[in-house]
Amino acid sequence: MKIENLGQCLLVSEIPELTAVNSAHFRDEIRAALPQSPTMIEIDLSETRFVDSSGLGMLFALYRATGQGNVVLRLLNPKPEIQQLLELTQMQLLFEIVQR
Repeated sequence: MKIENLGQCLLVSEIPELTAVNSAHFRDEIRAALPQSPTMIEIDLSETRFVDSSGLGMLFALYRATGQGNVVLRLLNPKPEIQQLLELTQMQLLFEIVQR
């Protein structure tokens, strides 16, 4: 996983999967970067092959930790199966989903 601070944007990329195995580490790394007060967090899912319920829970926890809308949360380039999971769970209502 790679985290880059691009001024007001925090970019998270190189995430092979979001599962029970790595969701706590993912959450902790993002929280460590949050004190810099970004106005946007972009999570690039282009390399993400699998997301389980723990990964979805971590995304929801991130939404809650960022003030439930005070920070724009954008999911970039989810693969079709990840996009479908986000739609089935209605997570697309919490996050901006962008294909670039």
